[in-house]
Amino acid sequence: MTDLPFLMPPLPEHACLGVIAPAGPPREGTLAAVMPMMARLGFRTRLLPGCQGPAALGHLAADDAQRLADLQAAFTDPELDAVIALRGGYGCMRLLDRIDPDFWRATDKPLIGYSDLTALHLQRQAVGRAGWHAPMPASDWHRAEAGWADALALAERLRAGLRVGEALGPALAPHPLNRGTQTVEGRLTGGNLAVLVALMGTPFMPDLRGAILFLEDVGEDPYKIDRLLCQLRLGGQLSELAGVLLGSFSDAEAPDAVLADYLDPLGVPVLAGWPSGHATPNRPLPLGLRVRMDPLSRQLWAVG
Repeated sequence: MTDLPFLMPPLPEHACLGVIAPAGPPREGTLAAVMPMMARLGFRTRLLPGCQGPAALGHLAADDAQRLADLQAAFTDPELDAVIALRGGYGCMRLLDRIDPDFWRATDKPLIGYSDLTALHLQRQAVGRAGWHAPMPASDWHRAEAGWADALALAERLRAGLRVGEALGPALAPHPLNRGTQTVEGRLTGGNLAVLVALMGTPFMPDLRGAILFLEDVGEDPYKIDRLLCQLRLGGQLSELAGVLLGSFSDAEAPDAVLADYLDPLGVPVLAGWPSGHATPNRPLPLGLRVRMDPLSRQLWAVG
């Protein structure tokens, strides 16, 4: 395994991470803890200006111009080895039509984050850039022992990188939503279900044909998950998937019956219970890479 090429190279020793706030503002008391937590993980840190506001419209960390400037500065600064989002919330979609695809083509620096960051991950994937769906410092790392364990797992993964053929995690426990027996390959894409659906009808909706679609969400009751999946189905987005990977659907009644109602008729392998999403554990998952999924062994590998 050690002589196989890297798909996601390891970060250098004492890497410097740029922290941006492309979505919502940090909750009270969380920003001051970010740099000390980064230091505990062995990283140097640079907070981009928008992390400290001023907030805009009541739900954005800063105005669009500042958040966009921070994003562009972080990805073009040669002293920064990776870019991590402070937290999710909402706001990344507002930036998409202001980012030239050539900007993403010019850098392979990894983007780290999830939830609202789904929008940026998908835009980057359209030009062949992978990123880490992973916990963020102002929303996850401070969540007692479980949140810190996720932060440690992310740091370990960033230092180790990811090689061709490497398993993305231990085999999952059996799950009632698991379906199929056939091993499949496809580009792993998706993320937060609500954000993905919000991109439908825009130039930024990804092509899901042949993909292994990863889905997770938070605070969405089963009827809302139904509505979101129905919109994907009516839009033809579920008809040519290679497989489905399900993360956590947390802080609401479990939508298992709804998920089965939409996914069973697809006739593709489904692997459920992957430890990524808004619940803990929330372990790093590389989006934008080609993966192999085996529903029988309940495992996932990076292949290209």
